[in-house]
Amino acid sequence: MRVLFMCTANSCRSILSEALFNHLAPQGFEAVSAGSFPKGQVLPRSLTTLQQAGIAIEGLSSKGNDAFENNPPDIVITVCDKAAGESCPVYFGPALKAHWGLEDPSDVVSDEAAVDAAFRATLAHIERRCAAFLALPFNRLSREELQRELDRIGAL
Repeated sequence: MRVLFMCTANSCRSILSEALFNHLAPQGFEAVSAGSFPKGQVLPRSLTTLQQAGIAIEGLSSKGNDAFENNPPDIVITVCDKAAGESCPVYFGPALKAHWGLEDPSDVVSDEAAVDAAFRATLAHIERRCAAFLALPFNRLSREELQRELDRIGAL
């Protein structure tokens, strides 16, 4: 199963989600990420946060959703939340779609400790959701049941 995490810039929340999901996922599951308006580079603080958590950062890059035109995901999860005017498109035809909104830790303007805490809190939030997702009984869920579970997890 292939999960696409989408955000606007693909430099922070979607990158954190991709890396953490892949860190936790068993064989047969893969996460990728993309942005509707990719920055073209991953925020250094995102990479540092992942490294400090013991999560691999190799291969992470900021890219547009067109990178997956020829290899569409099974599930698209948007992670944009609360940014005025932020557009986070959801498409990819038959893929299941869900919104797991996250506040953007890169918007925190404060001292280093507060910024680090915001990134760690976001990563912990992503971990709870990914763990709940990966604990689902996929072989017993219909498409409609899986959609309901995706929506439920997005509210965690």
